Amino acid sequence: MTLVQRLKEGIYISNREGEILDANPAFLEILGVRSLEELRRYRATDFLDPEVRKWELNVLERDGFIREFELQIKRKDGKTRTALDSAYVVANPKTDEVLYKGILVDITERKRLENQLREQSIRDPLTGCFNRRYLQLFEPTLEPTSRWGCIMIDVDRFKQYNDHHGHRAGDEVLVRMSRFLMRQMRAEEAVVRMGGDEFLVLLNNSDAQRTESIAKRLPASEAPVPFTLGWAGARSAGKIGEDHQPRR
Repeated sequence: MTLVQRLKEGIYISNREGEILDANPAFLEILGVRSLEELRRYRATDFLDPEVRKWELNVLERDGFIREFELQIKRKDGKTRTALDSAYVVANPKTDEVLYKGILVDITERKRLENQLREQSIRDPLTGCFNRRYLQLFEPTLEPTSRWGCIMIDVDRFKQYNDHHGHRAGDEVLVRMSRFLMRQMRAEEAVVRMGGDEFLVLLNNSDAQRTESIAKRLPASEAPVPFTLGWAGARSAGKIGEDHQPRR
C-alpha cells in the first residue's frame, strides 16, 4: 500500500456509477483535488465527458482485458490535461459488483512535445508555411466525394531577383510572400511552400466556383512581388475544373 501511495502514476478504483472508491495521491493531483474525501463528492463524469466515459466502460466490459485510452481530463480548476488511462474490469468478491481498476498517467507535456515535433516536421523553417510533407497528411483525409480546391502561386522572375540581389534578399521576398498569402486565407486553408518560389493553397470544402472566386480575389496590387497563379477545383465527383491563365 505504501508503494502505491508513492507512485507517480495515478491508481484508482471506480464503479459503473462513476464513484471513485479509492485512489492514490498522484490520481488526486491529476484531477486537482486535495483529498480522497473531497474526491468522493464527485463522479468520473465531473472530470470526463459522459459520452467518452460510457464508451470506455462499454469497451472494457466487451473486451474483458486491459485497454489503454487517451483521455481529455478537465480538472477541478478548469484546466484540461491529457491522460493515458490503462484500465480493466474486476468483480468485487464480496458483492459481485463490477469495478474498474486503472492507472492514469498525465501525458500532457509529452503530447505537447509530440505536437511540437510534428508541427516542425511539416513546417517550412524559412516561411512558416506548411511544407510538402503536409500533403501526405492532407490526402488521407479526402473522401471520394470530398470537395476541395487548390491554387498554385509562382513568384515571377524570382531566379533573376535572387541572382541580382542575393539569397538573403530572396529569402526575405519569400517570407513576405508567404505572409501575404496567409493573410488572405482563413485559418483552415493551408498555405504550402512547395519548394523554391512555388506556393500551393489548399482549400477544404471548396468547389471549382469557390476556388476560382478566391483565386481571382487575391489582390495583386497588395502582393510584395508580382506573381502568376493557376487554380483547380472539384466541380463534382470525378470532375475537375481548371484554369491556368496567368494572373499577374
